[in-house]
Amino acid sequence: MNKKVVVGMSGGVDSSVTAYLLKEQGYEVIGITMQVWPEDEEFEEREGGCCSTSSVEDARRVAYKLDIPFYVMNFKDVFKEKVIEPFIDEYLMGQTPNPCIACNKFIKFDAFLKKAKALGADYIATGHYANIYEENGRYLLKRSKDDKKDQTYVLYNMTQHQLKHTLMPCGDYNKERIREIAKEIGLNVHNKKDSEEICFIPDNDHGAYIKRERPENVKSGNFVDIRGNVLGKHKGLAYYTIGQRKGLGLALGKPVFVNDIRPNTNEVVLGSEDDIFKNELIAGKLNFLTFDKLKEPINVLAKIRYSAKATKAIVYPYGEDKVRVVFENNVRAITKGQSVVFYNEELLVGGGIIEAVL
Repeated sequence: MNKKVVVGMSGGVDSSVTAYLLKEQGYEVIGITMQVWPEDEEFEEREGGCCSTSSVEDARRVAYKLDIPFYVMNFKDVFKEKVIEPFIDEYLMGQTPNPCIACNKFIKFDAFLKKAKALGADYIATGHYANIYEENGRYLLKRSKDDKKDQTYVLYNMTQHQLKHTLMPCGDYNKERIREIAKEIGLNVHNKKDSEEICFIPDNDHGAYIKRERPENVKSGNFVDIRGNVLGKHKGLAYYTIGQRKGLGLALGKPVFVNDIRPNTNEVVLGSEDDIFKNELIAGKLNFLTFDKLKEPINVLAKIRYSAKATKAIVYPYGEDKVRVVFENNVRAITKGQSVVFYNEELLVGGGIIEAVL
């Protein structure tokens, strides 16, 4: 009997070709779109995002073309609880979370995997660009063949159980080849634009979204300099992130950047660009893939956000369940709430949430 795999189909080209490749490899493939969007007409009718109604129909058409069963599953409640609400809470605490990492941790590789296993599936599969492999009885992740599309940064929370039961065939290809395959087999999504915005914020305006959701918590306060001098008024902490220069609404005669966000005093600290270069941080909520727990310092390449360049650093154990990361050179705009992710060359070592910048 062929092994059964449930493919998370977003309606995009990557997950569509994932389903095709696995069927060609002999798997029994089932396509499922995870319904996570709120009951909001404006939200449902936006085009092209991974959570939009149009994307569900794209996925349905691909499944029909590939002659595989297709279903839509409701994950709205768990998505709101595990992704949307913490995202809002953390922004209001002066942090800048990455909701894609939370979605992967709690939805795609937890709730979705459990549903798939309950359906009798051996595996789930996604369109992520990464390579899963087994070595000496441990499942590991390596960067994908396409360095520009590599998504290992958002996958550092995966457990051994999840890796064992997950397939990511796109990791063996570059994006151009994935689009070519889609075109060759007649999939209309072959030239569909990649979704880059946060799926539940259509216009990518975090502050306005949080203001709509929690109007009582988004309050004006003071812009201050590093000495505490008042420079002007801000719209609310949710509108700002470390390193931000545009959209401050101030004319000070020189460029200024967000250096710190202080929820206790409702202040946004501004300074020069030099002020946002640091070389040390503390991270918690850790997960390691190459070992279970960090017991001694290790040399790594570390990324402080998805788009950042990996930089040489040393990771030290810090207390019971945290690490201290010291970079060889200063890096720009280390931001609380973002993830720091560690690599050994192409191998994903692990990562955690940035809790403090030193």
